[in-house]
Amino acid sequence: MPTLNRLFTAGALALVVSACNEDPKNVALGTLERDRVALTATAAEVLIELPVAQGAPVTKGTILARLDTTQQQAVVNQALAEVQKSKAYLEKLKNGAREEEIAKARADVAGAKAELVEATNNFDRYKDLTARGTTSQAQLDSARASKDAAEASLNSAEQQHKELVTGTRPEDLAMARAELAAAEASLATQKKILNDLTIVASRDGVLDSLPWNLGERVTIGSPVAVMLAGDAPYARVYVPEPHRVKINEGDTLAVRVDGLEASINGHVRWISSEPSFTPYYALNQSDRARLMYVAEIQLPDSASNLPNGVPAQAVLP
Repeated sequence: MPTLNRLFTAGALALVVSACNEDPKNVALGTLERDRVALTATAAEVLIELPVAQGAPVTKGTILARLDTTQQQAVVNQALAEVQKSKAYLEKLKNGAREEEIAKARADVAGAKAELVEATNNFDRYKDLTARGTTSQAQLDSARASKDAAEASLNSAEQQHKELVTGTRPEDLAMARAELAAAEASLATQKKILNDLTIVASRDGVLDSLPWNLGERVTIGSPVAVMLAGDAPYARVYVPEPHRVKINEGDTLAVRVDGLEASINGHVRWISSEPSFTPYYALNQSDRARLMYVAEIQLPDSASNLPNGVPAQAVLP
């Protein structure tokens, strides 16, 4: 038994020494991360509800925060009234003139004809009297003017009657349809702004933080809720320059996470094409080896319980 214990102790010590003596140039250091999704405010309104606590898991579509909708709801109601007004106007043009309006125009034509008959008779009478020398030329001219005015009134009444009978011009209908379309588009825009005042989760994940407190007026463009999206984290590591040419997107690398004995295989989902530090053309050959390229190594779903921020190392080929 003592011999067996000594052998076991010696083997464990050898593993520890081997791990400690691993060449640091063959690993890429970094931390575990998840995609951060910042849901921003589209209006400067008061925060009135926070139904989900920080750190809680959420699914896509979950309501995370509500902003005051009083003012925007009034704008939506106004846009809706404009749509209804445009619809009514278009329907009016489609239906054309009412029967009562056509009847009135027909009566106006009859009245204008009667006035023209009377004005014509007066003109003929003054014309005859002028020829006999019993009236003046001025009275004849006045009678002629009255007859011409009666003819113009009759023509105007007939054209108005014809316009009512013919109906609405196609151009007016097209204009009314365009105004209705514009009103409907404006209504859709205002409804979208109203809906955006309710902040919902855009992806499955965890609600990481709520930067604003209830009752505060948020600023436009500021994050109202920040999510950590995705099930499993990814290792964000810095690859040394000598290993950059050996790593491509889709490659499988072993990732060691602090606190876990076994390494986890992940695939490279992205690697930067530019170094994170001094440009290579400003460095000599020895300095270029110190350049670092950021890479993201996606871990499998079995690692979904790992937290963010934990140090990790990727074993490089």
